Amino acid sequence: MKIGIVNASSRFNKARAEAVLAWFAANFPDGSVTASFHPASFGKHGHFGGDDASRANAFAEYANDPRLDAVWFARGGYGSCRIAEAVLPRLTAVARKKRYLGYSDAGSILALLYKAGFPHVAHGPMASDAVRNDPTAWRALNWLRSGDPTSWEPSLAEDPRPAVAFNLSILDALVGTALEPDLTGHVLMLEDVSEPMYRIDRMMFHLTGQASIRKVAGIRMGRVSDIVENDPDFGLTAEEICRYWCERSGISYLGTADIGHDRHNKVVPFGHR
Repeated sequence: MKIGIVNASSRFNKARAEAVLAWFAANFPDGSVTASFHPASFGKHGHFGGDDASRANAFAEYANDPRLDAVWFARGGYGSCRIAEAVLPRLTAVARKKRYLGYSDAGSILALLYKAGFPHVAHGPMASDAVRNDPTAWRALNWLRSGDPTSWEPSLAEDPRPAVAFNLSILDALVGTALEPDLTGHVLMLEDVSEPMYRIDRMMFHLTGQASIRKVAGIRMGRVSDIVENDPDFGLTAEEICRYWCERSGISYLGTADIGHDRHNKVVPFGHR
């Protein structure tokens, strides 16, 4: 198997890439599974890992490359929403056959791929996570290789409804744009990182107030980590906030989800499994 790794977002450290490749070499000395970073992954253009054109070109090139079996996002940060619409018209039938895995900022491209009918799209660990924790790396790799259900978020095994997962900040920004997929009847899982609780509350107010989001089957709240302190303390947990806005909007609250910006982040394949 050959995995192509691309950076659609913020600057990416080449030393981290070398560590990821070393992990593959150590675990697959026979070369049965290999990974390669697109050379443009290490570009620099202000905040971004290269300008918009170079990041878009890199993603389209790897997605359309028949020698590669899957596309793995290198990291999150910010930037993929700037290239998503430009990338989609360039993708071929070859690109539709691949698996795509990432989370956080990568959700912008994942959302548009799912909207366009790509069948193998998932929220889950990124390549930069592979050197942080071995189980995390294997969880991602097993899904990229075969869609292994042992990598899935646990509730998916018992709930046959289609599902999606997003970083709350990303989905809140996508609603009403050309990137927003139709989530009617889906179980929606949310997670976030590095936000004060009042912003979590404000985003849930905005998100659950959207007519399109009120068509979901229900919401599960994943982990909200590295919470930014604010004074006074907000006084509610992320789950309590989610439950509150679900009740206000008439959306079913379905409980917690085992996803988040951490090593325990599970894979959520988009749609039916």
